[in-house]
Amino acid sequence: MTKDKQKNNRSLKGQVTSDKMDKTIVVKVTSLKMNKKYHKRYKVSTSFKVHDKDNQAKVGDNVIIEECRPLSKDKKWRLVEIKK
Repeated sequence: MTKDKQKNNRSLKGQVTSDKMDKTIVVKVTSLKMNKKYHKRYKVSTSFKVHDKDNQAKVGDNVIIEECRPLSKDKKWRLVEIKK
């Protein structure tokens, strides 16, 4: 196998809601969905535990996260970039 394999990992944008854990942040990702019958849009938010190896992100930062291999029971995402 070659190491030139292309990785198609999902990436999402969200906002940091908690940074109290060591090397872990909680990111809230908000998306819009549409009701099938009434065609009304509504917001749905999901929280992800994200690996932040340098403890750089703070509460309120907008970040980009990427899916990766499981790092623990709950952490399956890693921090890619901080956008303030």
